[in-house]
Amino acid sequence: MPGAGWHTGEVTAGEETASTEGPAAPEPRPAPSQLFDAVETARSAAADEAADELGGSAAVAAVGEYLGATAEDDGSVTHSFAAELAGYRGWRWAITVASAGEDAPVTVSESVLLPGATALVAPDWVPWDQRVRPDDFKPGDLLPTPADDPRLVPGYLDSGDPAVDELAREAGLGRERVLSAEGRRAAAERWQHGERGPAADLARSAPASCGTCGFLVPLAGALRGAFGVCANGSAPADGQVVAVGFGCGAHSSVGEPSGSPVYVSALVYDDGVDLEPVGAGS
Repeated sequence: MPGAGWHTGEVTAGEETASTEGPAAPEPRPAPSQLFDAVETARSAAADEAADELGGSAAVAAVGEYLGATAEDDGSVTHSFAAELAGYRGWRWAITVASAGEDAPVTVSESVLLPGATALVAPDWVPWDQRVRPDDFKPGDLLPTPADDPRLVPGYLDSGDPAVDELAREAGLGRERVLSAEGRRAAAERWQHGERGPAADLARSAPASCGTCGFLVPLAGALRGAFGVCANGSAPADGQVVAVGFGCGAHSSVGEPSGSPVYVSALVYDDGVDLEPVGAGS
């Protein structure tokens, strides 16, 4: 037999449908009216909060225009006042007052300074290991690697790179940690879409790609087929990792030009204009 507050499945006219998962939640009671009327109590609390920072008469002046009230629940209301503080444009004093009922006294629960929609606030915190960029390093700087870095795996495990694993077994030793599959994938994506990838402006105008260049030194391991190091001292990528789809004008197949190696536009002038000789008419 269904308990109190439950429906049997039949709904009569005018009857509200109740949840089949349990009794409906009670409607929240409105906050007592004296909480909305406690504007001066809240203003005084805001001045006290400002006094802790400023002291003296300046604390009263720091609490500006009344901005309204918001009910937090059936026993508390937050009053807001504009903050008249240098450097805090758009901020507000938020004072929460509470009461146990219509006849209970009003007390201050919380006083805090909060930013508004137009307030100048600090940017979201970014952990230091995500803020550091390669060009931030100076001699002597250290960048510790997290113990759980997903880009690395312990050296005693198979890395998934046949060339690395074979070399470690042949030598009878290995590095403490080596690149994981995720680490290799992240590096490949970074290099492929970077300044030395096939989408670079230099590569799009090159006569041929690095994959066919005699100056390319292929990487070892799983990345061998996609990347190498440029060994052409005259090339802009000398000593850098390049994608096989990258390229530049210093490709090994470029022949010796008959004239200047740099194209020079023909001199253009208008021969249809008569120029008066220098000194004419003098």
